[in-house]
Amino acid sequence: MVSKTSPIIIVGGGAFGLSSALHLTQAGYTNITVFEQDEQIPPRYSAANDLNKIVRAEYEDPFYTDLTIKAIQAWKTPLFAPYFHQTGFLHCASGACPPKAIDTLKRFQNAALAHPDIKPHVVQLNGPGDIRPWFWQCDGPLPGWKGYINRFDGYAHSGDALKGIYRTAQAAGVKFFLGKYGGVKEIVYRDGKGEGVRTTDGKFHAAELVIVAVGAAAGKLLPQLGTQIVAKSWSVAHVLLSDEETAALRGIPVTYARDLGFFFEPDPKTNLLKLCPMGGGYINTDPATGVSHRPGDLESSAFLPAEDEERIRKLLQQTLPSLAERPLVRKSLCWFADTKDSDFIIDYVPGTGGSVVLLSGDSGHGFKMFPVFGEWVRDLLADESKTQKIARWRWKDVKAEEDKGNWGGDVSWRLGESREFRDVVPGRVKL
Repeated sequence: MVSKTSPIIIVGGGAFGLSSALHLTQAGYTNITVFEQDEQIPPRYSAANDLNKIVRAEYEDPFYTDLTIKAIQAWKTPLFAPYFHQTGFLHCASGACPPKAIDTLKRFQNAALAHPDIKPHVVQLNGPGDIRPWFWQCDGPLPGWKGYINRFDGYAHSGDALKGIYRTAQAAGVKFFLGKYGGVKEIVYRDGKGEGVRTTDGKFHAAELVIVAVGAAAGKLLPQLGTQIVAKSWSVAHVLLSDEETAALRGIPVTYARDLGFFFEPDPKTNLLKLCPMGGGYINTDPATGVSHRPGDLESSAFLPAEDEERIRKLLQQTLPSLAERPLVRKSLCWFADTKDSDFIIDYVPGTGGSVVLLSGDSGHGFKMFPVFGEWVRDLLADESKTQKIARWRWKDVKAEEDKGNWGGDVSWRLGESREFRDVVPGRVKL
């Protein structure tokens, strides 16, 4: 078990890395250093470098429902409350929604109604007439829309939250290396045990424990991961509003049509209305290894596939038709670390003698856990057996995880087939 004074290196200044730095510091660890390849936090490579993320508590799996309820309690504490907005979650299916998505919505609703803390906040919505009182700004036709609203849920301003916890961690004594000093080229081993990292400027930094929290880039530092972690992306786009339009949409619920996508109340600082289309996502598979890696540069992902733009515009036509033909700005693919079953990986890397820990597998739903994620890392380090007690968060057998089909397609809440990045962007993509 690593001591409270031992040097600990966290690779990655995104959500998992910052939450871990915060909670380990609060637990009395005094020698923590975070290495981040970008010059800024939030890092532009991080999936959490974003305007907002959904914070919804209902899962088909009670395990994650209970964890999210604890996370929402933490979002309401003074440190995190500035970034949490409990606007509600309007969860619907349109009249054209396929049966799989309708069934998923019903399971989510039943999960919400089955939990005593959430049930009082849930209202069944049997058509547009039921929906409009909760989203009175909506003047679209809402064709066939049905579902529910859960006022227990909302969203968090993810980019601002990372900035805030970065400042808090710095003030608590966590050291940060950014940019050319913070890019980690490799973990350095001796006799199988990690003894530190080497940065891209060639310098070696010693550590008793190396924590890898680099999201979709985990496979580069830990090639032994195989296909446990697959870099995947979903599209993001925004509409730029006027001050008056932003004010008029203040307080709208997170609005989610399972077959089309979702959007949030606009950000008052930037006047941006964020939209995300629903779909199977995009992977970037290396033909030689079968592993999907995030593209090495940001520019190659700064676009919106045509199929996703079509879904976004249809979503706006049905809800806020005056915005449906507006230009879409800040278009990009948001890369995250996906697992086949959507479970996180929070565990020691086998064969490293308890010297390397992997934090990954956010799977598109991890940010809501930002205020509490580091507690699970703290608990892992405190266990003298160096064993992850929660089986679903353990390192998996690579051979058992091999999948050359629709990666993650068995996860019930996903809709659509995964597509290769190279098939939706012109030109060759470097892996």
